[in-house]
This record gives sequence, structure tokens and C-alpha cells, in this order.
Amino acid sequence: MGDLSRLFRPRSVAVFGGWWAENVIEQCQKSGFDGEIWPVHPKRDEIRGIPCYRSLADLPGPPDAAFLGINRHAVIEVAAELSAMGCGGAVCFASGFAEAGEEDLQDALVAAAGDMPLLGPNCYGVLNYLDGAMLWPDQHGGRAVDSGVAIISQSSNIAINLSMQARGLPMAYVACVGNQAQTSLADMARSLLADPRVTAAGLYIEGIVDAADFAAMADEAMAAGKPVVAIKAGRTAAAQAAASSHTAALAGDGAASSAFLARCGVIEVDSPEDLMETLKIMHLHGRLAGRRITAMCCSGGEAGLTADLAGDLPLEWPSIPDDNLGRLGETLGPLVALANPLDYHTFIWGDEAKMTDTFAAMMGDWVDISVLAIDFPRDDRCSDEAWHPAVAAMKAAGRKTGTKTAMLGTLAEGVSESWADRLTDAGIVPLCGFEHGLQAIARAAAPAPAAGWRPHAALPEPATRTLLDEAASKALLGGAGVSVPRGATADAAGDLADAAAGLTAPLVLKGLGHAHKSEAGLVRLGLSPDELADAAEAMTSGRAGGTNGGTNDETNGAQGFLVEEMAPPPVGELLVGLRRDPVYGISLTVGSGGVTAELLGDVATLVLPVGRDEICAAIDGLRLAPLLNGYRGRAAADLEAAVDAIAAMATVIEADPAIDEIEVNPLMLGETGTGALAVDAVIWKTDPHDRSPDEKDPDRETDT
Repeated sequence: MGDLSRLFRPRSVAVFGGWWAENVIEQCQKSGFDGEIWPVHPKRDEIRGIPCYRSLADLPGPPDAAFLGINRHAVIEVAAELSAMGCGGAVCFASGFAEAGEEDLQDALVAAAGDMPLLGPNCYGVLNYLDGAMLWPDQHGGRAVDSGVAIISQSSNIAINLSMQARGLPMAYVACVGNQAQTSLADMARSLLADPRVTAAGLYIEGIVDAADFAAMADEAMAAGKPVVAIKAGRTAAAQAAASSHTAALAGDGAASSAFLARCGVIEVDSPEDLMETLKIMHLHGRLAGRRITAMCCSGGEAGLTADLAGDLPLEWPSIPDDNLGRLGETLGPLVALANPLDYHTFIWGDEAKMTDTFAAMMGDWVDISVLAIDFPRDDRCSDEAWHPAVAAMKAAGRKTGTKTAMLGTLAEGVSESWADRLTDAGIVPLCGFEHGLQAIARAAAPAPAAGWRPHAALPEPATRTLLDEAASKALLGGAGVSVPRGATADAAGDLADAAAGLTAPLVLKGLGHAHKSEAGLVRLGLSPDELADAAEAMTSGRAGGTNGGTNDETNGAQGFLVEEMAPPPVGELLVGLRRDPVYGISLTVGSGGVTAELLGDVATLVLPVGRDEICAAIDGLRLAPLLNGYRGRAAADLEAAVDAIAAMATVIEADPAIDEIEVNPLMLGETGTGALAVDAVIWKTDPHDRSPDEKDPDRETDT
């Protein structure tokens, strides 16, 4: 893939097609594009007053950019001709390629383009608000800017909708990636972020083509001081299916995608509103140096609501320094309670000098961002004259103290587009709505991770998987240093007494050959050696009851037995899962373990490789963490041993591409210094050569 700069910042644009192409010309004319526009049409003499060229051969030279608004079959020949003549890049608007099951047609398009950059197919194009070049066949809501953020979206309609924002966010570019057949979202982000006029990037992601390359792009953005903010679709099964059918993108596991983005230093948000609000902070201030915030409000209601909505966010509300308290007392008088958030009342409303002194006293090097809660009157039936001193005071106080500032509206409607633009021009972030605004501040305050991380190479989904039984799984993990209970195996019930010789009762008996033995009634606890044979007979005969309330049938019968010493009561239990992800390489899930693991849903996900500190942080973020750390005088769990075990499991799957998944549940944690024991474990393996991206059989698992 070649240099994208000519495509994104063209001086000449060739346009192919009828109605859609005419729209592209219209958008370029409306934006004041001062480059050359070359319509190519075999029958029309002119389009919007511009003479048409009959063919590519008639063009004055190779265009910097081309918009291909023609059908999916004709576009292949045109792409080949453009590439041969040295065109700087093309947008393929047509759909009906890989997203519709036509992979061969998409491959032919990519081959035709050769080294020429190609966006799409199934792509709306690019809006360049810096230079007025609009390779875009529809209306949009942006306007000319000198600098701003780049919006890059896998959904053309989402891109159009975002361009219509009226929240004071300067947009330098809005670009669509379509199917990413040749040029990926990471390629586009890398090129747009290289423009010195671009301050940050906002992404709408459905699928990532190359996770390692995406991580490299994010690294480059961090090094340049240009934050990247993203919405990732596909966190639910329904959304993953929609993403796949939309752009033929493989969404990957939702939890793994969030973990991947976080490790890359990309700030993930949940909604378009969150994207806009967070990008506004990034455009003016970049990442915040810390989490310390002050807020000024002119009513107790606003101060209380601010504190409540920020209560669950990772923000810090520092106490006001003594010197600053004295200054506040001088401007506000004795009737105002001095606290952070500050209700400064309305005694000084309209007095710009006193408001400046008050706001400045809430700012300084002890604060990372200072916020003024304010809603402007409607401009269709009210006057905003009395609000001007507050804005001027906030601007002056921020400049005087060198503090980053924002204004926070109760509702999005409380900050009109005209006021949002004026605040942005003044260096004050216009945050539209308490909830989204405070969440944006919290996200901007999150520390950036260390640079240089790359995920492991992703492997395609295997066509089939084979389950190692628990005994074989534990033998493999035990060989890597994971502690497992003492035990032995037996093929038949009559062999169990001999197998258990040397083991200390009470004992656990498990039927082999099933991933979920409790549900199948294949686990018996607290047995003596004399009770083993009867318990085993019950398992093989179908008389053993499962935890689901029923009894196992002959398909659930044990395929051999594992007898082990029972583990002592633990301080806590963890679930540890490692699995290969077809997009992100290998994911690690750590959570509250035991039989209620799925019910509690208390989990954290990371993407490998990870260090010990990251594993510790994941455990510490669980709701279970206080219990593990010695809740109310209880003994603390051996977390060092837990981290050792998890790191060892990670080494096992990293070292063997035939291992598709490892799950230990529970990993029982003893008191500090007594270790961690993998009480139950399963491993899924596959032939590493039997991985086909085209074979996705939901019944692919087999038991052995």
C-alpha cells in the first residue's frame, strides 16, 4: 500500500459515475475546493458546469485522487487503469464484495489496484475540512477548520452522523474505511495523524485486520502526543454478526477487544456522545496529567449532582489549599461554604473581576483540570448577556494559572453550538451534559500504558478442537510449575482402590472426558477409599446426579476416572482462562472462581503478553479483591502464588500453538505463603495446521 497523502490532500480529483459522482463534485464546490476536478463520463458533456472527459486516456495527467461511483464489475478495470497511470489513490464506493460473500471479486479489485492506495470497497470516502477536498457523495455537517481531529469510521452512516455534531468539536477529516480490502483503518489513522494540523483521532471500529499493526499505529500516535479514542462495535454476539455482515470484518471477542485497546493506549468509549466529548478534551488539552479535578457551581444542586455523578468515576477531588481558602473567603464572603466542588452562590455573578479571582483560587498546580458548571440560556427566546462575565473570568483564570479548563452543561442543550465554538476558540472545553462530560474527563485522566507492546500473532479459528481430559491437562500444567492436587487415574471402578493407594483421604473422584463434570454428575467429594468403587459405578450407570438437578445419561458416562486428595478450604477461588483469539492473539481472563463464576461475572480480561504487574492489577480490580487481601481480619490469600500460577499457564499456551484454550476453575488460593492449587483444569488442543478462516463449525469440539 502506497503513500496516502495525495489521496487525502489532493490537488486534482477525477470523478467517475453518474448521480453519486455529481454529488462529489457538488460537495467539493460547496467547500471551496480550489484544485482541479475532472469528471469522467462516456456520454455526458458536463457535470455541474465542468466539462467531462470521455475516458481516462483523455485526462490531463494522473489524478491525485479518484472517486469511483460506478458498479462493482466496471470498477475493477478502471482501478487497474488508474493504477497504471500513477493515480495517487481511489475511493471505491460500490458494495457487493466480501461483505456480500464475493471474496473473489474483492480480491480481483485489490489486484487491479496494485500499489495504488484504495479505500473500500463499500466506502463513502473522505472529507477534508482543512483543504476543502470532499471525496464524498452525500451531505455532511462539517465546515472549514485550521486544525482538528480526524474521524475514521468503518460505517459510512456513522461517519455522516458524527459529521453532523453541533458540540464544538473541530473536525479536520472524516474518513471511511469500508471493507479494508487493501488499506486498513490503521493505515488511514497513521496517515491522517501524520498531518500536523490533526490533534487527535476518533475511531469507529467494527473489525481490526492486523492487531500488531494497529498497536504500532497507536504507539506512533502516543509518541506524537496525539490521543486516539475509539468506539468498538461487536461486544455482543448480535453486534459481532452485524459487523461481519456489514464489512466482512471479524470483530473478535468483546472483552479481548477492550483489553487490547486499553493496552495499546487507545481510549475506548461506549457511545457517539462519549466519543465527541472525549475528543474535545483531547483536541484542546490532550491526555490529562492526573485525575485531580475542581468544580465551580453557582448552586448547591449543581455541586451535589456533580459530586454524585463523579462518585463512581476514577477522579480525585483535592482539598482546597489554605492559601486558596483565604483568597476565596475574600471574594465570596462568610456566607459561602468553601469546598470542592464549590457552590460559589450568585453573590459575585456578573462581577468579572471577582469571578476571575474566585475561579483562579480553584486552580493551580494542585489541579489537573478545573470545571465550571454552566448552562447558557436558549438563544431563540432568552438573552445570554449576563453569562459573558463568567466565560471571560474562566478564560482569564485558566490563563493566569496555566490550568486546563472546561465548562460543563447540565444538558447537551445547555451549551449551544455557537457557545461551544466560542469556548473552544477560547481554549475552554465545552462539555455537553454532566454525565458524558464527567466520564470524558475520567477517560482523559487515565494514564497511558508503556509503549512498545505488541500482541502475539493471531491464528485462524480451528476447524475442530480436542479436549484433553483433566488428568492430562493437569499433567501438562504441573510440568510447567502449576501446583495441582496429588492424584492418580484408573480405567475402571475396580482399579480405583489400587490407584488411590498412597493418597490421603478425604478424596475426590471425577469422571474423565467432560469439560463440565459437575453438571454431568461426574464429581464426588469427601470420599474414603472404600467408597470409590460405588461412586464410580454410579457415574458409569447414570445414577449420579448432576448439579443441574438431573441425572447424567449414557452420553455423560465417565471415560475413566481421576482420584485426588481434597484440597483444604481456600481463602478464595479464582477462575483463570486463556484462549486464542482470531484477531488479538491470546486473551487471559481472571475472575471470581468456583461453581458461581458465571453467575457472578466478576472478571478482568487482558491480552498477552502480560507482565506480573498487569496480572496483579487485574486481580486487584475484581470485586473479590478485598476478600483476597484479608477482609475484616480474615487471612490474606497467597497472591504471589496466584500470579506465579497464572504466568506459568500463559507460558504454556504461548509455547504451543496446538493449545487453543486453557481453563482452570477454581485456582484455590491458600493463606499467604501456602500456595495456589489448580483444582480443576481443562485444555483444548487442535492441529495447528487445521486452522481455516473459512470453517467455523459451532459443533467443532470433540472429546477424548
